Formats: sequence, structure tokens, C-alpha cells
Amino acid sequence: MEVSSYRPRNAGHDYYGRGTYLITLVVSGREPLLSHFVPDLGRKAATLALTPLGEAIQEAWQQTPARQSAHGNRVKVHACVCMPDHFHGVLEVLEPMQWSLGDIIQAFKAFCTSCWQQGLGLPSSTNRPISVDCKSGDAPDWLREKAAIHNNEGTLIRSMSKKQRQEYYTFVGRSKRPLFDDNYDDTVCLDERHRQAMIAYVHDNARRALLRQLLPNFLSRCLHVQIGNRSYGAFGNLFFLRWPRKVQVMCHRRHPVSHLPYEETDDYAREHREWEKAIMEGCTVIVTPGVSRGEQLMKNECMERGFPLIHLQAAPIGQYWKPEKKRFEACARGTLLILAPWELEAMGDVGHVPADSDYSRFHNLNTLAAEICTFEGEAKIIR
Repeated sequence: MEVSSYRPRNAGHDYYGRGTYLITLVVSGREPLLSHFVPDLGRKAATLALTPLGEAIQEAWQQTPARQSAHGNRVKVHACVCMPDHFHGVLEVLEPMQWSLGDIIQAFKAFCTSCWQQGLGLPSSTNRPISVDCKSGDAPDWLREKAAIHNNEGTLIRSMSKKQRQEYYTFVGRSKRPLFDDNYDDTVCLDERHRQAMIAYVHDNARRALLRQLLPNFLSRCLHVQIGNRSYGAFGNLFFLRWPRKVQVMCHRRHPVSHLPYEETDDYAREHREWEKAIMEGCTVIVTPGVSRGEQLMKNECMERGFPLIHLQAAPIGQYWKPEKKRFEACARGTLLILAPWELEAMGDVGHVPADSDYSRFHNLNTLAAEICTFEGEAKIIR
């Protein structure tokens, strides 16, 4: 079995015990090998059509419980989707195992690689000895040395470091490389509601991908948007950065005088009327991190009523980051822009509370919201 360079991103989580996970695998080089969109002119839409490889992978996923049962592992699969260049699946571990989640995923990935190579008429490279590729006169010296040591031990992947694997694949070519990248992503299920959301996300993934193709201006992902001296990741309607007027919504958790929840006070009601009036007058975007209850209420109202909204979040927006369904739908309607500052913790402590605490992060997000509202220059979008 291949040994991945993957390290679980949830430190301290028991990957041998019970649990449910949303698994994401990415095809090496992002090659669109698993499926493609087919236009449906009658419905003015498109459907996701699997390639033969995609069909084989989908079937392999469904067979995972039976294959793992042979090793004494009880697992269940709930949903999967083969997007053109990546795979999503929800897997549940029913009882503690001798294997880890990583072992199960690596076994699935190795099987998928074999399916891919068989489809190309090539021998499987999953357990390929290194010595096979050292017969060429131009094999690098380090590969010959490693082959001499490991000729009768283990597999190619097991006996190489990540850096060596990359160099090796450059030498032998794509056909001997695993179908999927070494790494994979696992999202740990928190509760039953989260499990249902995972399954719904997998079922809805093709529609979301199609919307991103049809609505590129509303569903843009930019890793670097420069606003003043700050750099942000962004997802959504970037045009909001050019709107002439932006209004910050910031609410304390408690009223400073009455100490009642702020959203229950007359001051909140008055401010809400002012925010709504500004929106209805046009050319106004609400800006808020939606941290306190009052901010959350206004943020949710904007999304429900289609009011223009810039939402700041603490979690970074990376190359493959996507919002959850509610915010994704608001982006698709063109009514939402999500901004995530890079190096948020570099802004420092707030009230002597460490910068990496939720308290300081959220206060710093409100500071950024104020900066965005008062910024008079042109935001620089680096795609």
C-alpha cells in the first residue's frame, strides 16, 4: 500500500475510531479525467457525464465497504461525485479499526490508479519495484542507489521521500504516477446535522461547479485583493469593492448602559432602520464580519432579502476554498462578496488578549470592516 505524505489536519483526532468524513481527492495536475459537462439545450442547462474512468471510480467507492470488510474494517459510504478533476465522497467508520482512515483512503487511491492504468493498457505501478526503471542509462544516480537498497523491499512509494517521488515522476512520466495527488482533504463530521450537510454538498457539487462556469463575475475566487495596505482572499461579486458607499454594521454583544443583548434594544432598532434606509437609497453595501448576534441578524437579513453584502471571515480563502450552501447561493445571485484577510493575527493583540484568540480575531475583523468602508482608493485585484 502506498504511504502518503499526508498529515491529518485535525490534530488530536482519532483516525482509527468511529467517525464520518467528507473526503476530497484531486487528480494529479488537475487533469479532467473523471467527467465532463454536457450541454442540455432543451433545459438550458448541463449534466455531468462520467468518463469510463469516472464510472470505475464511482463503482470502486461503492465497493469500499466490502473491500474493507475483508480486512476486518467496518465502514459505510454515503455519497460520492466524480467532478472532472477531483472526487468527493462521504465515508463513515462504524467501529474502531486496526487501520487508520489514511490507510483506507490510500487503498482506494491505489485501486483507482490501477483502474486508470489498466484503461490505458499499462501495467499497474502501485507496487512497481524501483529497479524496473533503473535499466535506462539516464536514470539518476540517487535512484540507482535506492534501487540497490530497496530492490527486494516494499514499493516505489514506500521507499521514497515526497521530494524523491516528484523527481522520479518527472523522470518516468505521467503514466507511472498515481492518479490522485499524494495529499487529500478530510473534513471531520461534527454531528448529524453536519453529516447531512456533507451529503447535500456532495450531491450539489456538480450544480455549483456549473454555476461557477455560467456566472464567473459573481462566483469569482481571487487569492489576492489589495485594499489599502491589506491583502485579502475573496469569493463572490468583486464589483462591490467599487460601490461608492459602504456602511459598517458593528454591534456589541451587550448594550453598554442597560447590559441587555444589544439586538433587543431600541438603539439596535434605530440603527437597523438607518442601515435599511441606506440600502434602499441605493449604492450602499453592508460590511460586517457577522460576529455578535446583532451583526449576524443583519448579515442573514442581507442574504435572505438580497441586500448587497461584504462579509469578512477569519478563515483564509485558499485556491480550492468554497463557501457553504447559503453563502454560495447568495454569491450566485450576485449579492455577496466574502473577504478573508491574510495574516489576520499579524494585526496583534486586542486588550492584551492573544492575537490568535477568537476575541482578538473578531475585533480585528471589525477594524478591517471600518477600513474598507473608509477606503477611498481603488482595490487591486490580482487573479
